[in-house]
Amino acid sequence: MTGVAVVLAGGEGRRMGGGKPLRAWGGRPLLARALDLAAGYSSHVAIAVRDAGQAGQGAAVPLLFDPPDIGGPLAGLASALDFGRRHGALWVQTLACDMPYLPDDLSDRLARALEPGVGAVLPVSGGRLHPVCGLWRVASRDRLEAYRATGRLSLRGFAQHVGLREVAWDAAGPDPFVNLNTLEDLAVHQPSPAVLALAG
Repeated sequence: MTGVAVVLAGGEGRRMGGGKPLRAWGGRPLLARALDLAAGYSSHVAIAVRDAGQAGQGAAVPLLFDPPDIGGPLAGLASALDFGRRHGALWVQTLACDMPYLPDDLSDRLARALEPGVGAVLPVSGGRLHPVCGLWRVASRDRLEAYRATGRLSLRGFAQHVGLREVAWDAAGPDPFVNLNTLEDLAVHQPSPAVLALAG
């Protein structure tokens, strides 16, 4: 096995009034869309959560529970890297539950940049880095505690700590890395029937 994919769904989603992974996008939960994308990146998929309720009922993939002593998205990454190690994977593709337009070739393009000495490959679009959609070398888990000891908790900082490589996406057309943080975002970015047909 080369890699696994893990959907990060452990955030509180306060700006959306909570329950973000289960908010409807195209008549289905955002989380369902994220799982569809994840399945395109790897045959081994899991969801990282703070509690089981964030994934709703009857999740068909493993739930990974964030370590209670780690805050923010770094907790989900820790769970994801542990999942990758259990499966003998080289890398973990993480993706956020609120980014329904991610590129189909995300993992392929990031993996091509995972050269020796590189611990994390992160996409860039519109001049913005997207750490929640990174490709992380599983071996970087061994350096997470040393990073935490610095007092930092950001994914960007950890990527720099383990050796960061950036991959830029073409700016032409809609940004595939748009994330939905508010109910207004969710309403504006509801998919058209044509998009749903392609996503289905």
